[in-house]
Amino acid sequence: MRHGVAGLLALALLSVPAEAADIEAGKAKAEVCAGCHGENGISQTENIPSLAGQQDQFIQWQLVFFRAGTRKNEAMKPIVDQLSNEDIRNLGAYFASLQPAKAPPDNDPDLSKKGAEAAAGRRCASCHLDSYAGTKGVARVAGQREEYLVKALHDYKSGQRVGGSQAAMTDVAYPLSAEEITALAHYLAHL
Repeated sequence: MRHGVAGLLALALLSVPAEAADIEAGKAKAEVCAGCHGENGISQTENIPSLAGQQDQFIQWQLVFFRAGTRKNEAMKPIVDQLSNEDIRNLGAYFASLQPAKAPPDNDPDLSKKGAEAAAGRRCASCHLDSYAGTKGVARVAGQREEYLVKALHDYKSGQRVGGSQAAMTDVAYPLSAEEITALAHYLAHL
């Protein structure tokens, strides 16, 4: 029932005609986000994702899922409880307007090759696009922090992470071995 409510909230938020998002207001509201997600949305903190260059709609949906409680995170909950729908729209536009982090040099091309094979085998590009930059409500995974990708894939595999694409991602992640998760995360982080 809670997942249905969050979905309806997300649909309502995204389907209501609204004024254009205000990137500057989003930037001001994002000051609190920098403590964990980094200056200009580029995280320097282990297991915290970078938000720079993330899809606008994806950011909005995740904030709604956190606020509704369908996606759980103790650090995020008190922050999102204070956000209005307008704040959420502005934050989505702000983070989408930022340049994503530059991927680090690939120090293990063999591992990346295995990760590319895992991505092709699981058809990751069918949702995340060939560039893995995501689209609309689908996350940008290219250049994301490697350890965060490992954590996210393990969370999907175990069913711990819910909200949004949980069903599709659980189906993709569940059959992955620990080695495939490590290779896939390495590959995506270095794109």
